[in-house]
Amino acid sequence: MTNMKYIKVFGKTFFLLLFLLVLSSTVHSRMDDQPPPSDLGQTWVETNGQIYGAKPDERGPIGGGKGYKNILTTGNYIVSTVDELREALKKAKSGEIVYVEEDAEIDCTSLVFAERMVLEIPEGVTLASNRGYNASKGALIYSDAFATKRLFKTLGPNVRITGLRIRGPDPKNRIPHHRRAHSDPMRKDKRKAQRKYYYSFPTSEGISSEFSGLEIDNCELSGWAHAAIYLLKSKGNHVHHCYIHHNQRMGLGYGVSHNQAESLIEYNLFNYNRHSIAGTGRPWDCYEARHNVEIEHSLSHNFDMHGGSDKKDGTNIAGKWIIIHHNTFRGKTIRAINIRGIPREKAVVHNNWFFHQKPGKSVMLPWPISNKNHIEFNNNPVGTKKHRVLEVK
Repeated sequence: MTNMKYIKVFGKTFFLLLFLLVLSSTVHSRMDDQPPPSDLGQTWVETNGQIYGAKPDERGPIGGGKGYKNILTTGNYIVSTVDELREALKKAKSGEIVYVEEDAEIDCTSLVFAERMVLEIPEGVTLASNRGYNASKGALIYSDAFATKRLFKTLGPNVRITGLRIRGPDPKNRIPHHRRAHSDPMRKDKRKAQRKYYYSFPTSEGISSEFSGLEIDNCELSGWAHAAIYLLKSKGNHVHHCYIHHNQRMGLGYGVSHNQAESLIEYNLFNYNRHSIAGTGRPWDCYEARHNVEIEHSLSHNFDMHGGSDKKDGTNIAGKWIIIHHNTFRGKTIRAINIRGIPREKAVVHNNWFFHQKPGKSVMLPWPISNKNHIEFNNNPVGTKKHRVLEVK
């Protein structure tokens, strides 16, 4: 081999190694690697016997982790690799626990890319690790493939997912991509072309469920372009004591998303989501959100229910009902709540603590609030120094 050939081979090898080094550093230097704040400060206030804002309960701290009471530390199947996990989920029966060892980091990327793998959890099975136990972060299960349509899928009701870190491929907001999709004047069929361009960049979901009774607790979920948790056509779902963050792709980006589903969402920490809680606004969408803390950052309003013209179905319906109480919204410049139509039954907003400087559209839409919109808004303090309690009936 000539010197020139040696130089070419060496050059290619060098640049390949350099590329892999840069890729590795990119993967491991993610914006969602940061832990939640160790001290949230004051998240609730008491005035005249009334509690305003998010107050932890006997099960442990808001967001789970250290101090959480319902941590599992073993199971019927103990796994640490993706192959072991798949095999255990195939074998597990209702009432059994598949436990992922705390130091496991299960990379699903190649299987998602090559096989479109989805991890399926049977009816009544618990998938667990030990986030918060003796300072454990909990096992990490992740995919870096952008086209991770869904990493987990339930196969029946009454599934529990607890104590895990479930990380998606894309924690970025992708604002330039959204802008390009919606600003090209050359597209003839504008809306259709916009959607085609926008969805040409794959979206991802962490956990998808069409069955009732799903419980997700003491988990950390981040990096999911569409939604960390996507609930469809189900009831009795319960998401609590989780840290849900950096699910923020512009145009999507949901922490918990509802599509004809009903849930209780409580004692969670939210940050860097486009909407931490969202609903399609279809007639059966409903949720109760209580004792959650919005830390500070968001691309758009925090709690959402679609409705009216944005559904493009000829109705003004914004879900069935929404109850939002005892939450703390710390983003002073971020709208906390947006109900974009009229709920079939009602929306009730009370005893929340808004850090905003003054009441108005910066706190909630619609504003001013009227019973004509089936919305009740009362006992909600605004501000961090002098708490002005707002009441609209």
